[in-house]
Formats: sequence, C-alpha cells, structure tokens
Amino acid sequence: MNKVITDGLVLMPPPFAAGLGFWSRETGRAGTATYQGAADAAFVPADQDFGGALEMLKTEAVQRLRHMGETPILPGCYLRIRVRIKGISGNLPRVRIAAWAGTAAGVNLTGVVQTGPEVQLASFGEVVTLEAIVGTGTRQGVDMPWGSAAVFGHFGLDLLGDNGGVVRIDDIEIEDATGVFLRKLMDWVDVRDHGALGDGVTDDRAAFAAADADAATTGRTLLVPEGSYRIGSTISIQSRIRFQGSLVMPVAARLSLMQNFDLPTYIEAFGGDEPLAFRKAVQALMNFTDHESLDMGGR
Repeated sequence: MNKVITDGLVLMPPPFAAGLGFWSRETGRAGTATYQGAADAAFVPADQDFGGALEMLKTEAVQRLRHMGETPILPGCYLRIRVRIKGISGNLPRVRIAAWAGTAAGVNLTGVVQTGPEVQLASFGEVVTLEAIVGTGTRQGVDMPWGSAAVFGHFGLDLLGDNGGVVRIDDIEIEDATGVFLRKLMDWVDVRDHGALGDGVTDDRAAFAAADADAATTGRTLLVPEGSYRIGSTISIQSRIRFQGSLVMPVAARLSLMQNFDLPTYIEAFGGDEPLAFRKAVQALMNFTDHESLDMGGR
C-alpha cells in the first residue's frame, strides 16, 4: 500500500531551494520563527554531495529544524523520514530525526516519542543517512508510535551537543513505508494499526472500535494479534474477527461479535477459558446481539 499513489497524499516537504521560510527553528507550527534570513542558516546551491543543501551553524543547545507543513498521519500508514547530513567544520554534533506530533485540535500530542535514534557525526565531510519511521501502531521497527490521536506531524531534525559546528543537510525526504509492515492484498485490519497496545493495562476499546469501522468499510476481517487487550466497557464488533491474542474485560462489560456469534470464537477471544467464554457469549445473547441463538460449534 502506498498512500501517495492510492490516495494522492502529499508527503514530501519542499526542497530547501524553495526558500527557508518553509522551515521552522521551533515546532513547525504557524507563527513560529523560521530560518528565512537567519544568521545561522543559508542555502548552498551547489554542494558536491547534495546539490542544493541547507548549511546550518549550531547556536542553540537543541538546534531544531521542522517543516512548517502538516504531514498527514493516517491509521495503518507508516512514514519513513530520511535525511542525509555531513559535518563541515567546528564541533561535530549528534543528530537525530525529530518531529512535532499534532492532534485534531492542533495541539501537541504529549506522552509519545517524537525523536528518532541519535547518531554522532564522526568525521568532516562524511555523509551520514538518518532514518526514522513514524506511525499509529506500536510495531517492531517503528521509532515513533503515536497512536490514533495523532493526525499530522511536523518533521525535521535536531542537532545536539556543543555549539559552533557547521553542517550541511540534503533535502528531507518523507515516504510511505507501509509496505514494510503490510500488504494491501491482505484481507485483514490489525487492531495495532489503530493504536491498540495489547499490554493488558491500557484500555484498547477505542482502537478496536476504529479498527472495526475500518474493516467494516473495506470488507476485511479484524485481526487481534498476540497480546492481552483490555476492553474497558461494552463493545459490539460488526466485522468478522480473528483472534491470536486474547481479551480482558470487566464482568459487566458485554462483547457482541456480530459476525462470529459462536462459542469457539468466544473461547479464542478469552484465551481458551471456556467457562468465561460461555458466560460472555450468553451475556451478549441476553442483552441483544441480533441473534436468537448461540452457535455452540458442536459442543
């Protein structure tokens, strides 16, 4: 799946040649200071490695560079941010991909990782490539998992360490990396791609509801991968569902599996606990599931 192709998403920031007014030295939000006309930044049109490049002098404890544009974050979509950079003179800094995660209300999403791994520039003129992956799901290989509350990001990098170093930065690239994790031909929607954690503590109900809506819209099956998913209140699942992991629910909370209203699926949902699964299935039946009977699956 590539949302640039299928949905026409614009992910790539403009090149530095388009002007440094597109690049903030703070968060990337409108009204923040940019590098346009700044004494510590300049566009270099003909670098031998990069062609056009941004040259920056490190003057702050954390020297930030953020694209002013709002790059969209979609459920199930993963973005790779890639930057090439090299040290020119002075103190060689540590560098990292960095971002500002935004919610639908236009405020910063606190409590999530908004920086990638740090890399120390080791020698002058050596081109170093930085990469980080951001997305809604918590998966191996995702450096910045933001959950379903994030709807956009301002992306760029940070320079860390002693001041006085000069670096050159190639145009920043942002691409759809969803193919690293998913294939569009797969017939399922993974609840983790909508922010479910499966740690047995976090309430994953909202993530399940969002994933179910996605699966219902696209005609796919809802996948619950390995893990323990706490569902804090009653939920109805409209899509077909497949369990590899299990659910933890309060006694009073009902689970209505509208397309899989059978005891074997409930047993899978509750990790093989047959008495609990039977109680939950009967609880759903007695409180309306659009079914008149429970399929016992031959039991």
